[in-house]
Amino acid sequence: MIYKDPRDQVVDDAAIKALIDAYGERVTSLPPVAIVIAAYNEAGAIGPVIEALPAEVCGLATATIVVADGCADSTVAEAAEAGAMVADVPVNRGQGAALRLGYRIAREGGAAYIITTDADGQYNPAEMATVLGPVVAGEADFVTGSRQLGSQETKDMIRRAGVRFFASTISLLTGQRISDTTFGLRAMRSEVTGAVQLAQPQYQASELLIGVITHGYKIAEVPATIHRRRVGESKKGQNPLYKLHIPGVNNFFYGLRFARVAYGTYWRERQRSRSSSSSSSSSRSDSVARANGSGPGSVDASASSAAPGGSLTTDAAKRT
Repeated sequence: MIYKDPRDQVVDDAAIKALIDAYGERVTSLPPVAIVIAAYNEAGAIGPVIEALPAEVCGLATATIVVADGCADSTVAEAAEAGAMVADVPVNRGQGAALRLGYRIAREGGAAYIITTDADGQYNPAEMATVLGPVVAGEADFVTGSRQLGSQETKDMIRRAGVRFFASTISLLTGQRISDTTFGLRAMRSEVTGAVQLAQPQYQASELLIGVITHGYKIAEVPATIHRRRVGESKKGQNPLYKLHIPGVNNFFYGLRFARVAYGTYWRERQRSRSSSSSSSSSRSDSVARANGSGPGSVDASASSAAPGGSLTTDAAKRT
């Protein structure tokens, strides 16, 4: 994983070290499925969510990883008591940063698959098999639930309109039809999370989705349900007045920030694709030159520089 901000890597490295010190082999030898949850001040909600999670999904054992994102309440203690491994990050950075750390813990711990769900109890744990099934079967690399294909309890018409608008926008940008771009119940092969760039501290759902699509991974949507939040209040779209909960204003700021991340990620990935295409063209030209016996990588040039008995394994390859 490449960190855009070195300070994030310092924070994540410290959190992982503390996690291993606390849980040992539970972290370094994970079962096939890691359930990753980002939590910020979810005391009263997080415990019941973890207790309701299945011990197996699609016949595969699970482990729960909670990344407590600078929590100032009893979220950490409640999650640990409920049976999760808790990475307690002292600074609040945002859901995107918390999930990125959770993905890394899952990948490096050996989990083959990752499922994400939210800490507020809005998603049905019984539907985890529905999202993971196509990934385990090899039909998709990344699967997201969709309230548009399934059902939703929310009555917020502005939020509903926003879901439809951004789904249409991202579908148009990427050429991949998506009906719900912000659904928190998702499943993926773990290596997918290491292949795409995840730099956003917030609204990471769109960054991950666009990255997965533009990297050419197979994606799918399945019907799923989103329930009303029954404990606490949503952290999404907190406005500049900050501690005042004004739904209309919060929705506006949520949409504005989500749009910035979505369009910014699309532009970044478009530039990456162009750069990759240019590199591929250059590589093809070099290959032609080598085949003709010219250029720095030609057979003659490389033969003279190859030491007898040398190894082709470089330090970089060893690290990989």
